[in-house]
Amino acid sequence: MASPLVSPEALAAELSDLDRSGPQSGPATMGLVLLDARAGADARDRFRAQHIVGARFISGDHDLADPKDPAQGGRHPLPPLEAFARALASAGVRPSSRVVVYDDKNGTNPAARAWWMLRAVGIDARVLDGGLAAAIAVKLPTESGEAPPTATSPMKLDRWQLPTVTIDRIDALSKAPSVPVLDARSASRHRGEADPFDPRPGHIPNTKNAPHEASLDANGRMLDPATLRAQLAPLLEGHPASEAIVYCGSGITACHLLLAMEHAGLSGASLYVGSFSEWTRTARPVATGSGT
Repeated sequence: MASPLVSPEALAAELSDLDRSGPQSGPATMGLVLLDARAGADARDRFRAQHIVGARFISGDHDLADPKDPAQGGRHPLPPLEAFARALASAGVRPSSRVVVYDDKNGTNPAARAWWMLRAVGIDARVLDGGLAAAIAVKLPTESGEAPPTATSPMKLDRWQLPTVTIDRIDALSKAPSVPVLDARSASRHRGEADPFDPRPGHIPNTKNAPHEASLDANGRMLDPATLRAQLAPLLEGHPASEAIVYCGSGITACHLLLAMEHAGLSGASLYVGSFSEWTRTARPVATGSGT
């Protein structure tokens, strides 16, 4: 199975091969699209300040989510398919595109969410391992300013093709656990010591903590598949990964855990998009401490 990650060294080699293909060649003309998926109020300003040459900006806050009422879908629900199709078209993404997505957070948050969403609409996508910092470290060329337009016609998207679950399914499992439900947030947030984003700190009852940051090394790169598998497989308690469900605060960081699981060969887990931000705004119980 091909890795969902691409190292900055491998990406540099790919881009170098494209450069040698001819004076009119480039990532977009050869079917490779680089997407910069940063989030935050100043995300576009950070993109304009420095990004990988040829990358197109896609907003982690506005193109990868459609915030409405956190009690009805969480803080970062999926956007309408039509809106996502328009965002991809604006970035020059076609059904046949090969997409590499990155952010300036080591790929742990919006880039992983973009990867999941792209795959969920049938687009070939990989995440740049280590993000922008790793690209800069291996001297991948960067530029500033706004990328020139490369818009194409929006694709017709009819459904998300990867598995998701609703709050009702999670509610049932919180009372009668039959498959593993993994919380990708930090251990302190899972225990309920503090939560800067959501009311009623803690976790969904009968869920296990799998902190997303534990899948990264000191340089922000993903651990090797064998190490990840040894780390994550015991949390599945003998269940196939396809039966597992992953959540986080708002459905963003959970995608990083899904990325790590895919890299480890543990494919097919479902995403609870609303995550704890939806759960904790209802009357449903919240657990604290290190147990389930």
